[in-house]
Amino acid sequence: MMKKNWIVFLSALIAMASVALAVHQVRAQEKQAPVGYEDTPMLPGGKWHVHDGRRPQPPVVTPAPFFNEQPPSDAIVLFDGKDLSKWESAKGGPARWKVEDGYFVVEPGAGDIETKEKFGAVQLHLEWSEPTPPEGTSQERGNSGVFLQGQYETQILDNYNNITYPDGQAGAVYGQHPPYVNACRPPGEWQSYDIVFTPAIWHNGEVSTPAFITTFQNGVLVQNHTEIYGSTGHRIFPRYKPEVGDVGPLRLQDHHKRVRYRNIWIRPIKPPE
Repeated sequence: MMKKNWIVFLSALIAMASVALAVHQVRAQEKQAPVGYEDTPMLPGGKWHVHDGRRPQPPVVTPAPFFNEQPPSDAIVLFDGKDLSKWESAKGGPARWKVEDGYFVVEPGAGDIETKEKFGAVQLHLEWSEPTPPEGTSQERGNSGVFLQGQYETQILDNYNNITYPDGQAGAVYGQHPPYVNACRPPGEWQSYDIVFTPAIWHNGEVSTPAFITTFQNGVLVQNHTEIYGSTGHRIFPRYKPEVGDVGPLRLQDHHKRVRYRNIWIRPIKPPE
């Protein structure tokens, strides 16, 4: 009888431990990532901090049905659905993200990838899709990014029913300018960026003209000739780096989320003589 009671007691302990573990896992999943900061540097104008969560959220706009934009005849096709031959690891060596069924996907832990060719002023088109089902909150949901000249990030994030600090949501110049509106599609659907970028102009070691960016997300204008304050980063005040020069690679970010990419092309901007 004592042996039977002991077995019952052990079974009860195991059951209680299983319940406690399940509760802990649920609470861990419910723990939300921060949606803003107030101890970061002030942005120009003295009204908002970098990543300020009190900044008004961009209004939500429903974009028109997706249109798969084909490259113009003079575009440089950076990904045609087959391979990553025009890309490499930002740390050197081959790009180690996976190509699948006409798209490629971030390989968490493999590091950022960037184009082998370098660019200055450009028109850029790329398409991306967020993981589904969605996981995480704020900056932990479907985070990636596209960096012009390897320095200036347009954020990629799942902001469909997901709040984060406005200067860190999809379509933002990260840490600087929120998008005009939130034009995100649901996770799993393909989305697009069409970007026009002009780099900073230097004179005698100083920036005489800043970089500018115009961005359409899913056909909706989210940045309009927006001044870029300098190289982007987390919780920092942006500054221009002289070593960047006139050209740089297009970089895509490994933020440990399996964001998919396809149909990427770029056109160097050459003003008429």
